[in-house]
Amino acid sequence: MKIISTNIGESRTIEWRGRQIQTGIYKYPVSTPIFLGKEDVENDNVMDRRYHGGVDKACYLYSANHYKYWQQFYPDLEMPWGMFGENLTVEGLHEAEVNIGDTFQIGEVIIQATQPRQPCYKLGIRFETQEMVKQFIDSGFSGVYVRVLQNGSVQAGDKIFLIEKKDSLSIQKVYELLYADTLQKEAVLKAINDPYIAVSCKKDLLKRWGDEL
Repeated sequence: MKIISTNIGESRTIEWRGRQIQTGIYKYPVSTPIFLGKEDVENDNVMDRRYHGGVDKACYLYSANHYKYWQQFYPDLEMPWGMFGENLTVEGLHEAEVNIGDTFQIGEVIIQATQPRQPCYKLGIRFETQEMVKQFIDSGFSGVYVRVLQNGSVQAGDKIFLIEKKDSLSIQKVYELLYADTLQKEAVLKAINDPYIAVSCKKDLLKRWGDEL
């Protein structure tokens, strides 16, 4: 895998159901390296820390390969790298091939996969239609949140190396469990008992399925 683009978000005020709301989802490529810290990307604007940033979701990765898929749905919409709110646009990334807890190295930086991204209305605003939220869920292309185990700077062109593979559920499988219509009990139990899954993702799985486990 390789970083195609590093992206930083500027705070914007948007209108949603009669309210003024700030968001950092509008991210655009930068030509300089970016610093991955333990709780966020330096100089990136994370406005709602209930759902973004923090130790378990310090950085968000999205696959450059998925952009072609989305251009079929939105052929007239300009899609710069960072369109999905990702800090790192990565060539060769696929959610089915990354497991919870997998550890990767990018130069001096070490990151660990923690959970899929769960879309909200802000992604719909970015794409100018709330239909995008359901399309994003249905696609299985969630992108990957990571915790940063070792801080450092990364830049476009840097290669990403797998250094430890976990015997755990894939990011794509966890994403499926979050939105499935029927309980997959064994898989859900494996996910919620995984020591490397993000705390917020575990809570969401328990919220979705806890009464049936």
